[in-house]
Amino acid sequence: MIDFLREEGISGRLLDEAARFAARYGIDAGCADRIPVPRFHYFGREVWEEAITAVLAGCHLLLSGSKATGKNVLAENLAALFGRPIYEVSFHINTDAASLLGSDTYGEGRVYLRKGPVYQCAEAGGFGVLDEINMAKNESLAVLHAILDYRRVIDMPGYSRIHLHEATRFIGTMNYGYAGTRDLNEALTSRFVVIDMPQLDGDGLARLFRQEFPELDPRWAEQLAAFFEELQTKCTGGEISTRSLDLRGMLSAIALMKQGLDAFSALKMGLANKCFDDYEKQLVLDVAASRFPKEISSSEVFSR
Repeated sequence: MIDFLREEGISGRLLDEAARFAARYGIDAGCADRIPVPRFHYFGREVWEEAITAVLAGCHLLLSGSKATGKNVLAENLAALFGRPIYEVSFHINTDAASLLGSDTYGEGRVYLRKGPVYQCAEAGGFGVLDEINMAKNESLAVLHAILDYRRVIDMPGYSRIHLHEATRFIGTMNYGYAGTRDLNEALTSRFVVIDMPQLDGDGLARLFRQEFPELDPRWAEQLAAFFEELQTKCTGGEISTRSLDLRGMLSAIALMKQGLDAFSALKMGLANKCFDDYEKQLVLDVAASRFPKEISSSEVFSR
């Protein structure tokens, strides 16, 4: 991770401080397997330097932005850089205080607390990823208020008061416009520093595709990146919805190409068919057809 960030041009001072942070705080053997080994890297020097600075300053991060901007990838990369175990919570309508902090359970002849991910993160000095935080209901948000501000404590009725480990940081992620989402209230927002995640540009997309698929021909990597960039532009302009703007789907489409499927069919399966409106689906297919002839083979896209 350090070598990658040096190549990205990240400040050497910040990287040195991150290394000292990782060395200062030990890891319990029981949670060592929670330290992530990222499959993808986040590309973007400015965002990286802002995020590292926030962690070093003891702040909690809120990563906001549109779809396919790498919010979860950055959160995982940060945990790997700082050598911290990661604990993830995906918020939904049924997420309550007990699912975050824990609940009483019975075993071995006694009642004991089965600790939730937020509780475990607080004890272990982990990085807690609060995914889709703007889908959380009020009961869940109330749990976060005390741990995210200067108090850094968890009050568990009937149990001891838990103070957050010095290394503990929470990273919230949120998309705008998803069904079930809402604006965060001011009290919660004030407990974060916020990074507005930019969309990946063509160069970053091409590098991501080549990193995941080293055999991908550089010329076609650029064409695939340009195709996805064009979809981003159409989404921003309101021509199509964000259904087809799916980076996971894009990577799946490239994987289909690698397995021998022609590029046009792969893009149709990975992206266009996720549009349930026929007009929108045709727009996406037209963009694909303008860049990828239907007769192009897998052997042309991938260098053997």
